[in-house]
Amino acid sequence: MTLAFDVLLALALLWGAWRTLSTPRLDRAIVLFIVFGLLMSLAWARLAAPDIGLAEAAIGAGLTGALLLDAYGVLRRKRGAP
Repeated sequence: MTLAFDVLLALALLWGAWRTLSTPRLDRAIVLFIVFGLLMSLAWARLAAPDIGLAEAAIGAGLTGALLLDAYGVLRRKRGAP
């Protein structure tokens, strides 16, 4: 059971990284980046490093994701895009 979950998590990480880098829309890339960070924190927890997992969730997905979304909002307002 745990081997199947680990393989599924590894495949989800690879898929998330590929989709984040290959998507043409910036807003979708930011959301996928946040999802990737949450999956990565789960992977760190599975590797028996919960401290790194919590830091990844808080800084990688939470803080960085919020800053990227804010920067995207400022960019949209500057460009006047809908």
